[in-house]
Amino acid sequence: MTAVRGYELEMSGESGVILCAREFQNSLDESSMEEVKQAIRSVDWLDDFYEIGEKYIRSKSGNIRYVFSGLRHNLDSIKSKARILLCWIDEAEPVSEVAYRKLLPTIREEKSECWLTWNPERDGSPTDRRFIKEKPDNAVGAEINYTDNPWFPETLESERQKDKQTLDPATYSHIWEGNYLENSEAQVLAGKVRVAEFETQKKWDGPYYGLDYGFAQDPTAAVECWIHDDRLWVRRETGGVGIELDDTAEMIKKAMPGVDRYVIRADNARQECTSYLKRHGLPRIESAKKWPGSVEDGIKFLRSFTEIVIHPDCQETIKESRLYSYKVDQRTGDILPVLHDAHNHYIDAIRYALAPAIQGRSRGMMNLTQW
Repeated sequence: MTAVRGYELEMSGESGVILCAREFQNSLDESSMEEVKQAIRSVDWLDDFYEIGEKYIRSKSGNIRYVFSGLRHNLDSIKSKARILLCWIDEAEPVSEVAYRKLLPTIREEKSECWLTWNPERDGSPTDRRFIKEKPDNAVGAEINYTDNPWFPETLESERQKDKQTLDPATYSHIWEGNYLENSEAQVLAGKVRVAEFETQKKWDGPYYGLDYGFAQDPTAAVECWIHDDRLWVRRETGGVGIELDDTAEMIKKAMPGVDRYVIRADNARQECTSYLKRHGLPRIESAKKWPGSVEDGIKFLRSFTEIVIHPDCQETIKESRLYSYKVDQRTGDILPVLHDAHNHYIDAIRYALAPAIQGRSRGMMNLTQW
């Protein structure tokens, strides 16, 4: 739709910028650029209208060009961009009030518009307050769900039915029905997680690195975390679905400079992968030890911290920390002592990173200063 709008604007004699923004974006790899490229290429007349390069999208006349930017750290540069005709903010839920105050006045061309897409999480967030509870008179909105998708695939329908049977109602309604994410008692880390910017210090314990291997539609997930002041600090993450093993080491080293000098603990169910990475870029990687009850011990250990602080750069870890849940008996509403095997890949990577401390705690011999 941004590409269609760009075509319309040029046909009406306009020239300027289509700004595609997210709250957190440190590189083009984290932007919506690839989605826009694929959308343009899927329609012949749009493909004829736009010129697409590795790091740019623009109309062939040069009158319309795309800019991709993060709001958290690039607001001042955004304010200087000339003639923003359209701003699309994707994943708008975490956008701050400060960002809106600085951004919206810069979108002031006569035909300019601002579009937002997001999955509601927090009742009363700046996005929720501005565009749902106090929607401007000149704004229109639409709630879109899986029920509105005529091409909703059978594979997702099966996943939805499974989630309906196993997740607690609050978590299910957030994922599938667009409701706010409530603080459900079924959430594994309920009441423990805080999202905040921070910088690590030399006196902190760490860094500790963990890796969970992807399989089929499950993502490969790697994390960097630290321990200080009875808190767990999750500073970096990287990963994705469909990451080739040949690319895994470089992906991790790019996201976590110097990681090859430290021990990385990986899922021991894929020891052949660990052996390969040990020979190809991660010389100190090893399989994390498992023992009977290691998952439950890991959760107890995570919950033993005063809090778990996750840096805003770690969006997938943040999502999992809110969605990782125990199963719920749908007849009685009782929370079962059984973990739902979903939304746990980055959490598992954290468990692997801290495996020696977790095992030491489970044996009553934890000593963080010696491992």
